[in-house]
Amino acid sequence: MTERHLQPLLHDLVGVVHAPTSALGDAAGQLRPHGVQGAFHADSRVLSRAELRLDEREPEPIGHGATGPDSVRFVSLARWLGDATPDPTVRVERTRRAGPRGLTEEIVVSSTATEPVHTTVTVDLACDLAPIEQVKVGRAVAPLGTEAGEPGRVRWAADGLTVTVTGEGSTVDATGERTAAPRLSWPVTVDPGASVTLRWRLAVTDPRAVVTAAPAEPGWAEPQVTADDRRLLRLLDRSLADLRGLRLAEPAHPGDVFLGAGVPWFLTLFGRDSLWAARMMLPLGTDLAAGTLRVLARRQGTRVDPATGEQPGKILHELRRHEFAPNEGLRLPPAYYGTVDATMLWVSLLHDAWRWGLPGDQVEPLLPHLEAALRWLGEHADADGDGLVEYIDTTGHGLANQGWKDSGDAVRFRDGRLAAPPIVLAEVQGYAYRAATDGADLLDAFGRPGADRWRGYADRLAARFRSTFWVDGRHGPQPALALDRDKRPVDSLTSNIGHLLGTGLLSDAESAQVAALLATDSMADGFGLRTMSTDDAGFSALSYHCGSIWAHDTAIVLAGLARDGHRAAALRLADGLLAAAEAFDYRLPELYGGDGRSTLGRPVPYPAACRPQAWSAAASVLLLQAGLGVYPDVPNGRVDLRPLAGPELGALSAADLRIAGTPVSAAVDHTGHPTLKDLPAFLHPHHLPQIPRPRTPSPLAPTAPTG
Repeated sequence: MTERHLQPLLHDLVGVVHAPTSALGDAAGQLRPHGVQGAFHADSRVLSRAELRLDEREPEPIGHGATGPDSVRFVSLARWLGDATPDPTVRVERTRRAGPRGLTEEIVVSSTATEPVHTTVTVDLACDLAPIEQVKVGRAVAPLGTEAGEPGRVRWAADGLTVTVTGEGSTVDATGERTAAPRLSWPVTVDPGASVTLRWRLAVTDPRAVVTAAPAEPGWAEPQVTADDRRLLRLLDRSLADLRGLRLAEPAHPGDVFLGAGVPWFLTLFGRDSLWAARMMLPLGTDLAAGTLRVLARRQGTRVDPATGEQPGKILHELRRHEFAPNEGLRLPPAYYGTVDATMLWVSLLHDAWRWGLPGDQVEPLLPHLEAALRWLGEHADADGDGLVEYIDTTGHGLANQGWKDSGDAVRFRDGRLAAPPIVLAEVQGYAYRAATDGADLLDAFGRPGADRWRGYADRLAARFRSTFWVDGRHGPQPALALDRDKRPVDSLTSNIGHLLGTGLLSDAESAQVAALLATDSMADGFGLRTMSTDDAGFSALSYHCGSIWAHDTAIVLAGLARDGHRAAALRLADGLLAAAEAFDYRLPELYGGDGRSTLGRPVPYPAACRPQAWSAAASVLLLQAGLGVYPDVPNGRVDLRPLAGPELGALSAADLRIAGTPVSAAVDHTGHPTLKDLPAFLHPHHLPQIPRPRTPSPLAPTAPTG
């Protein structure tokens, strides 16, 4: 029987991160030599084992908790030591802290026993330098042998990486069988009422790194938020701490900060993820957006290269130090451009940052990259010339699907059949429409030619979409998920259509119908928005993209619903997201199960989800913005206000938001009335009334065209 490699589960592991370093261990604090446990530096596992024992026995874990954004403390007991009483008298605390180039651990053995306690503390180590893609598919990698080092020190080196572990005051056994499993040892005596502190540290030297640690300052404002719904406060606090840990930069440009996508699989530059996360963070300032835009602009495509997916003007998908090859079927080059949407998202991030007040002297140098991105949209994004944006992997070893739902089975018909490429995704047409109009606004504002061309492009795209995508669904007219290679609508009901809200591609009636579809129980009776309706044959609650719930997807859609005035639907998704946050200790994972709320009363983990993950954490800021309803247009001197907070969500306020680089305060009272203070004098608030919705109780009247 052929060996089957399974992706390791990590939903119950405990992580710390200070990018590009992260670590995942069990609830006892151990890093065990199996699965995905270990310490990672970017794309390599630099420590595959760190197991603590006292007198060859593992202490018994009783609890753990975060002590900061990059640290966690584990508490355990050594009940075989100390007094022979029902109460434990020997306690072990293990504090693990991630740093930009390694880890530190502090082990405190304390005693309340009546006599001195004598014990030997050991930490067993191993290093396999396994590439992250091998870990991801569950393939075992043999540990490396250690190199001779100084007393109290263990060293490994391979592939340009050097890994060193130093145990302060320890004795090292790294001979014989322990060459691949070296041990740090400390004989200790703990007096009554006293404690002994031991330390070891991991250091990584990586001169060939493609990403590096960001500067110490976070690069965004830290808002002071008050809310009747305390879940939002806790979510924001934990999310902003995690986002600080996910910040990265390029070695040659350390001042341009971006967010690594997530721990452990994607702690590097990802075009789509980094762009969306920066876009969600705009209420806290434009510095992160500017850094992300510049990093990706420097790697913008300049040639046609089918092997990497590069095309002139195209924005990168992901960056690695080596080929990402988890199996024979998938082999991605170190710099891979296989994404259909990152280029359009780059354009819209530049536009939105400008609307929030990114200074003109930072926008101007990026305008040639904007023009190149728009040329890509016009010359390369529509290979068959039918007026729609499509993708296909021509290499046979790249990503078969190149939208955000990029798993191989993500695009399915209502009856469960897979769609054949080239694929024309619904939300990508919305992104293209928005990029064309956003680009036109920027070209006009900065005196560059071409705006009329791109507004005409957007008009033609909208007409083409309206005539080809709308189908009759179970709940009335709906946009299809996609078109397949024969231009047949892929008629499943999915969250993709929610990304059309706010792009301008939909009419008011179409927007109302999409909102009604997303509010059905088949999509929204879980802890957020399902990626696929429970009515579709391809639905599975633990499918990566066909039934699970993604935090960022839910947040993007609820923000679109809120801005377009679909209040009830937005509030339902907001409550689902906050309930999920509470269940996951306010560290929202990449995704979780799409089960209904009645299944367990709490969301079911997706066992291989990244956590923390950039756009899941940044979703908290987008939720804050939707609650406050603050939508700036700095170039035109106005700030629109349409809050989601109020009678149902409760009162909400935030100080130290940033508009045009100025700290401002926004508040919404219990009635839903908004106020905005400390705006620059040239900006004027405009309170937008809620848009009347179609009559109730039947929100599914066929108000949209059937095409």
